[in-house]
Amino acid sequence: MRIFITGALGHIGSRLMREAHRFVPAPEIVMLDNLSTQRYASLFDLPAGAVYRFHPGDVLDADLPALMSGADAVIHLAAITDAAGSFHMRDKVEHVNYNATRRVAESCAALGIPMIHLSSTSVYGSAATVVDEDCPPADLKPQSPYAETKLREERLLQEMAARGGLRHVTFRFGTIVGASPGMRFHTAVNKFCWQAVFGQPLTVWRTAIHQRRPYLDLADALSAVFFFIDQGRFDGRIYNIVTQNLTVADIIAMIAAHIPAPAVDYVEHEIMNQLSYEVSGRRVQELGWRAKGSLEDGVAATISMLRKAGGRP
Repeated sequence: MRIFITGALGHIGSRLMREAHRFVPAPEIVMLDNLSTQRYASLFDLPAGAVYRFHPGDVLDADLPALMSGADAVIHLAAITDAAGSFHMRDKVEHVNYNATRRVAESCAALGIPMIHLSSTSVYGSAATVVDEDCPPADLKPQSPYAETKLREERLLQEMAARGGLRHVTFRFGTIVGASPGMRFHTAVNKFCWQAVFGQPLTVWRTAIHQRRPYLDLADALSAVFFFIDQGRFDGRIYNIVTQNLTVADIIAMIAAHIPAPAVDYVEHEIMNQLSYEVSGRRVQELGWRAKGSLEDGVAATISMLRKAGGRP
């Protein structure tokens, strides 16, 4: 099986390429990444069990049909993913993320290759206790410019599928938890682990400490991707992929199990509201997929990795 991955060197892609052979026998992994975040180390020491072909380039101007040719599935990960930072680069996030998704989808439709599209549970912003993929439009209140663009991407792909030609599925991922060679530390859990290990206060948004939000173990993210590829289920629908809904206080407690009594600083930020909600994963569960990952293990692995650099024992 040949799998084409955009944004392949990032947090998700760098682990997905390493573990693909656990789900697919002897896969050929074709990777595209523009190296804008310089995560060259994601290509180091790739394991046996797969054939790897890396292409440096940008989704916005690469010859996608040539690179995708012969692929059995396309996993589109390329994006500017810093939701908190997107307030300060709204136009860039809109241009890069939306147009990257459009170009990948157009190439997939032209070649007849199915596409996995990643969105985010941050498109929800409802006062409802539990939200799911069938929620009314009023419950879709994106929490950042990044999330606003993800919602536009979802609608674009649904329109393309309705016109015919595009086979795809969209995953609304919870906040990723878990270690990988290409991980960054701008998302909440990763940032908290970094701060705790290196003796810095955890910078928590003032309204967020007891708000419930969806999180996704990286192992579950990979499992969901390959479950859909194995099933050939590119039905044009949206699926929430979540391991567990937790509060920030719950996450801090997981960190405190390894680094006792981490200091906390409460800060102001644009992504702040008074809402707390859970995201349901019932739709994907009805297909037979179940989250089996452990957020505790993901936190532990991240802390262990950072401690080797001389952080707090």
